[in-house]
Amino acid sequence: MPAQAPPLGDALLKALQALGAELRLRRERLGITAMAAAESAGMSRWSWARIEAGEPSVTMGAYLGAAQALGLELHWLDPNAAAPQPVPEIASVRIDRYPQLQRLAWQQAGTTELTAQEALAVYERNWRHIDQAKLEPRERELIDTLTKAVGGGRPLV
Repeated sequence: MPAQAPPLGDALLKALQALGAELRLRRERLGITAMAAAESAGMSRWSWARIEAGEPSVTMGAYLGAAQALGLELHWLDPNAAAPQPVPEIASVRIDRYPQLQRLAWQQAGTTELTAQEALAVYERNWRHIDQAKLEPRERELIDTLTKAVGGGRPLV
């Protein structure tokens, strides 16, 4: 039986539920099953489900482990700090303009363009196969823009 969580106000409970929803969205975007994500984080499938539901009785360490398993880091933001600069929106990415993406997207036969989400997912799934020394400045800029616009700002490079 899960531990009893300390009482939270509505705002904190909603924030925790939003965090769980973001983790679920990231997992689904990466095409990872909940079971595989839970195993990667070293926890049970039940604990993973509780995290995605935003349950407050789950330990902070479990939330951090879930984020790490999805390639994310938790950062604290000062609400009084200057707002981040807006990131340009990317509707689609032409595969043939980016050599590393073209090499990684071989399974996208017949496709010439990917959505921003699809392009970032290809980079994230295959990052270990990217020759970073051969990344052109234009492709580095694309990856940076994709991570800010789609991936929540965590740089891959």
